[in-house]
Amino acid sequence: MTMKGVVLSSISCLFVFFFSLSGLHGINSEAQPEDESGHANLPPRGWNSYDSFSWVITEKQFLQNVELVAQRLKSKGYEYVVVDFLWYRKKVEGAYTDSLGFDVIDEWGRMQPDPGRWPSSAGGRGFTDIAAKVHSMGLKFGIHVMRGVSTQAVNGHTPILDVKTGKAYEEGGRQWYASDVGIKERACVWMKNGFMSVNTKTGAGRAFLRSLYQQYADWGVDFVKHDCVFGSDLDLDEITVVSEVLKELNHPITYSLSPGVDATPALAKEVSGLVNMYRVTGDDWDTWEDVASHFNVARDMAAAGLIGTGGLQGKSWPDLDMLPFGWLTDPGSNEGPHRHSNLTRTEKETQMTLWSMAKSPIMYGGDMRRISVRDLALITNPTLLEINWFSSNNKEFPHVTGTQCSRLRRHTLSHNHESEKCAGTTLDAQVLALRSCKDTKAKGWSHKLLEDDLEQICWKGKTTKHQAPFCLYKRRPFFELHQETRNKSQINGKLHLLEAETKDSCLIAAPNRKLTSAEVSKGSFSNCRWEAYQMWELKRNGTLINNYSGLCASLDSAKATPVGSRAWIASGRQGEIYLAFFNLNKETSVISTTASDVAKALPERNSRDSTCSGRELWSGKSFGPVKVLSITVQAHGSALFVLNCH
Repeated sequence: MTMKGVVLSSISCLFVFFFSLSGLHGINSEAQPEDESGHANLPPRGWNSYDSFSWVITEKQFLQNVELVAQRLKSKGYEYVVVDFLWYRKKVEGAYTDSLGFDVIDEWGRMQPDPGRWPSSAGGRGFTDIAAKVHSMGLKFGIHVMRGVSTQAVNGHTPILDVKTGKAYEEGGRQWYASDVGIKERACVWMKNGFMSVNTKTGAGRAFLRSLYQQYADWGVDFVKHDCVFGSDLDLDEITVVSEVLKELNHPITYSLSPGVDATPALAKEVSGLVNMYRVTGDDWDTWEDVASHFNVARDMAAAGLIGTGGLQGKSWPDLDMLPFGWLTDPGSNEGPHRHSNLTRTEKETQMTLWSMAKSPIMYGGDMRRISVRDLALITNPTLLEINWFSSNNKEFPHVTGTQCSRLRRHTLSHNHESEKCAGTTLDAQVLALRSCKDTKAKGWSHKLLEDDLEQICWKGKTTKHQAPFCLYKRRPFFELHQETRNKSQINGKLHLLEAETKDSCLIAAPNRKLTSAEVSKGSFSNCRWEAYQMWELKRNGTLINNYSGLCASLDSAKATPVGSRAWIASGRQGEIYLAFFNLNKETSVISTTASDVAKALPERNSRDSTCSGRELWSGKSFGPVKVLSITVQAHGSALFVLNCH
């Protein structure tokens, strides 16, 4: 990123610096944990295979990446190496993300690594040998797991293992099978042919989950990334049971949830004490729209006090997803890495800065075998890693002014910005959100009768000023011929909610595939069909509950796709202040604040502090005592100040 200008003002003088990127400098050469007594006492760091290999990674490719993580990243606190989804799926013709019948399972219906891609797993060894190799390099081994039980196990009528006896689970005078505990109407929406929830109200359902995680512990797994159970796919019962099982294991396992489409602070509070990290966005890929979409959710999680709260046998952290830098594949691909990240150098710096200021877990997603010198320097930058682990009071800083400039003077900045055609960039919007039905903000829906016997469900709750009421057209779900055998009682009292009277586009509560962060905000409608995630019920208390997720819809007033100037602030452990400016505009912008506002934002500071000294990270330039900080930031760029204020 190139900063075309920075203005730093004091009472007696004006300092003007013009510079370009001269290096990455930090205040700490090695940032290491101070306390390892609990799970995730610091935001976890590591490498994940998904962004670069999708699901097709092999044992050889994985171990090659592990060796490089150990050599280049371990000393910087990166300790987890994670095999992402479908490690149990055979890589043969016809196999893809939502295919059925291509998985390797054992006699108890549990997933096993595909020996074609993971040869060391042959003979029922699972990931035992892989985990041992990872541990020998001083790292921790992780895997991705799905919700509940596989459709393949349910169809195969596999028995359930009782880990306490080593035999088939028996209760009520009979033996139990996967088909007894699988809930077919609770299939994972983006992999509906693959997995479904289990009935955790039964002893057999809990026994099945216990057998899964005991197996992972026996293999030596240190980290599980549990998918399709959070956000719009919430399954709080399964998360609770898994958390309880993990507490009982002799081998400690860090517990992560993924993804978090439509995650809200209210939902996060329900799971934060049960886990160690949880995704609060859809899949993040290498587009600027995905980067920008994280600013609001990061702000909301911080404002709710969710950063580093008590978690499973340690702490828990809102997770903004992996860093899609370097050598990648494409979303939903059946092949390994073949292209460079589409993010510019400036956009990568912005993303890494936000992840650090928000204290998100940091998981690198690129192929380590082709990591560039610049990407390596960025993800190991000592100042950013220091902030990510050891800063406190992290939150969005609202006391900034920003002007978007279509033309900036090359050698000086005028105090009269009108001559530079600058304009502010704020945009209010209504956002349809899902939240716990216990949340009072979910109450606000009512029935409305129109002419011609048309009916609507309308939001009467609080909305942004001057915005028209938000209404959806009501229609009873219809049956198709092949659905006649279905249990019609499942939709009694349930509604389809249409975007328009004449448009067959229904409100959904969960995506029919994994969405990127940017796509989450583009609408929650799809073609109407007989699916639980499209069925709603209006309750007398004014809540609109979804039949699939059990979550309630609300209409929130918020910023639309984040635009304009944003900032974050945090306290350093040695008394310094970290202040980050972000320019989310398409044009270069001037972003400013005052030293007094900086001091007021942090609880331990003296509000009379009126001047700050320090340096700006990306330039490495230092400055003397100043009263006003004002800097020109490139489009999609950031500036990061390390300040001492008095």
